[in-house]
Amino acid sequence: MLGTLTAATAAGGVLAPAHAASAPTEVDPAAYRLTADYTEYTARVEALLEQAGRASVSQVMDDANHERTPATVIDTQVHGFRFATSDENDPDAFPQGIATSRDAVGTAGDGRYDGRQVIAVSFYNNSPKSSRINLIDWDANHPNAYRRILLVEPTGTAEEPSFQDVKIHAGGIAWYGDLLYVADSAAKPGGMRVFDMSRILTTDTGGTKDQIGRVGDTFHAHNYAYVLPQVGTITSAVDEGTEPLVWSTISLDRVTRSIVMTEYRCEDCTDYPMGTTRALRFDFQEGSPTFAASTTASDALEVPLHYLNGVGSHNGRWWFNSSRHKTLDHWPGTGELTTYPWVSWGQSLSYWEDEDGPDLLWSLTEGEGFRAVFAVEQGDYS
Repeated sequence: MLGTLTAATAAGGVLAPAHAASAPTEVDPAAYRLTADYTEYTARVEALLEQAGRASVSQVMDDANHERTPATVIDTQVHGFRFATSDENDPDAFPQGIATSRDAVGTAGDGRYDGRQVIAVSFYNNSPKSSRINLIDWDANHPNAYRRILLVEPTGTAEEPSFQDVKIHAGGIAWYGDLLYVADSAAKPGGMRVFDMSRILTTDTGGTKDQIGRVGDTFHAHNYAYVLPQVGTITSAVDEGTEPLVWSTISLDRVTRSIVMTEYRCEDCTDYPMGTTRALRFDFQEGSPTFAASTTASDALEVPLHYLNGVGSHNGRWWFNSSRHKTLDHWPGTGELTTYPWVSWGQSLSYWEDEDGPDLLWSLTEGEGFRAVFAVEQGDYS
């Protein structure tokens, strides 16, 4: 079965690392910067909310219409589920990034956002070209269900707003407060697109699959009932002579209040960038889920790994998932990387902090026919 892996264990059931690898190299973070714009779409988003209608996360989850079912992805997991058949077998839609409501709000109230404990998984779609999130209920008080929400970019004017598809890979997501950051590897230079989970739009589910945006006095979104409009853009820049960043995947570090990113680079290929893989950290403004107008990286690493689809960080520690090599590497901030066996088709990572139980690492698999989400105790991979 695609995605399934039996992890190596030592005597007594303790997970045994495969080997220790060489250490990442710290480089000057001053060569890497972000420019943030949270105002470009404000007028059009507010007009869309008024004209199209608005829904909360709780309302969306009350309307969840796809069922998740239990799944075993890796023998060390503590949780695991797979998507409905329509998502598992879709040759034109691929899961990529993962974040949770516990990223958004922390451990208070068992990590509930708008009263709901949920997991968000980003997908990119090939037909039509677009991106979405699946918002999945993870709460014993509610059905095991999820809803698809289309990501859109506002267009038109404040008087007559509309929207269009967001045609990106959506390779990683980070959710902090109300804001959902989505990695954008298509933009040149790369960066992130920003969405607001408190500003979900309702749309007309009639019409045809190809309809997107304003159609007369109604709004359509390829028959989706809900869309999430972009509210900001984060653009990266590098010093002269430094290779531009490849924004392959991201995740949130709540302890240092930052987003970390890394690159998918190959050892020998023609369809993806080659060369040294980098991982960086960018800090939010004090007391805010937003970046300053200009932000310089606080950490920059050259990582002796390739084919990275997942990155995680928590209080100075790092994890890197190599999908090609089926490994998860942990770096405590000094010394060598420790490499563990991991899953096939592994994608992004998300750190789940828990006051009453073990902290978790959430991840997911992409392979058609077995698209599953799972969590392991982070202590088994540290």
